[in-house]
Formats: sequence, structure tokens, C-alpha cells
Amino acid sequence: MMKNEKKMRDHCIRCGECCLASSPTLQMADVSLVYDGLIEKGNIYTIRVGELVRDNVKGEMKVTDKEILKIREKENGKGCVYYDEDENACTIYEDRPIQCRALACWDESEFMRVYARPKLSRRDVISDRNLLRLMAEHDKKCSYMGLEKYVRQIEKEGEEAVRTILELLKFDYKIRLLISEKLGIDAAEMDFLLGRPFTETITMFGLTVTREPDGSFFLTTSANR
Repeated sequence: MMKNEKKMRDHCIRCGECCLASSPTLQMADVSLVYDGLIEKGNIYTIRVGELVRDNVKGEMKVTDKEILKIREKENGKGCVYYDEDENACTIYEDRPIQCRALACWDESEFMRVYARPKLSRRDVISDRNLLRLMAEHDKKCSYMGLEKYVRQIEKEGEEAVRTILELLKFDYKIRLLISEKLGIDAAEMDFLLGRPFTETITMFGLTVTREPDGSFFLTTSANR
């Protein structure tokens, strides 16, 4: 749709373009939606500090310096998980995030005001001390700053640096299982509690991880590197 067509519009025509383009980031104003379960934690993922992320406002990739909670996209990559394409409608419309309420493709001013407000973080909705302690341990051991350091060391230290990276991948993988099993938390919530697994996000460094039949990880250079 052409931009001048959007400027001429003054109301939503339910074309679904906004919902199909991406999913919203959660603001502090959305805290009750998550806390009360109106937006399920299993449908949220955390982008942690140091992670490469696409800034949809500026249309560029950047390394984030702050934590971001984001609604999941559909597995087929077609927009927000809460968008029903058959009905051209949001399945949580009455309880949709504030960014969605502010979004108007013909006038971005209100959205930009909302976007500039404080973002929601995991610790705004989690109070369990044991869980917070495990999250802090994971953030410390599996920081993106640390991972980047070891990736940079591959050229100089070779296999030793690779082994260190693989140990981080194992820790990141196993702590998710531990938290889910020991604390009885749905495994679907791990991307919210701990962020996306290193096995997925390590591609930001031009590396790819495959899981071997014996359960071990194998690290390779991405084909398009």
C-alpha cells in the first residue's frame, strides 16, 4: 500500500498489514496484561542486552543496550502470534498491548510517544526469589558480551575458544531444562525467562549450531558468512 494512501486515511480498515509486519514490544503500561495472564508468558520472548535485534522504527539492525520483551511472531514468520488471518482480527483485541492501541498507519505520532515510554522487563512481572536468582546466574554466565569475547578468540585460540563456547551452549540448554523440571514451569516460558537460546541467536556472530544424535552440539561457520 502506498504511503500517500495511508496519509489520506483517518481510521483502521482492518487490512492486517501492521499485525502481519511484526509483533509489538511490551511497555510498562502492559504489566498487568502479563501479570494477570491476559498475555501468556509462553507467547513472549526476551531480547537480552547485547543481542542483535531489528529496530522496526528505524528499519535497521542494532545491538540493544536494554532488555526488550516482545510478543512472539508466528512460526511461519507471518506477523504477531495473536493475529487471526482468517478473521482479519486480533484474538486479544480488548487486552492488546499499548503499542497496538497507539498504532495508526496514517499517523505515527501517538505510537512514537508510546514507544518512547519505559519498556517492560522480566523483573517487573516476576517476584519469585529462586527464579530471579537463577535468571541472574544465567544472565551473568551467558552474557552476550562474554559470548562475543570467546567468538573473537576463535581465530587466536582455536579449539580452546570453541570448547568454551560449547560449554556456554550446554549451560544455556541445561538450565532451561532444570528450571522447567524443578520449578514446574512450562518449557514454553523459557524464552521469556531466559531469552532466546544461544543455539538460535549465535547466528549474529556468523556461527551455526547443530545438535548431534548423541545430544552434543557442533559449531560451524554460517554458510553466508
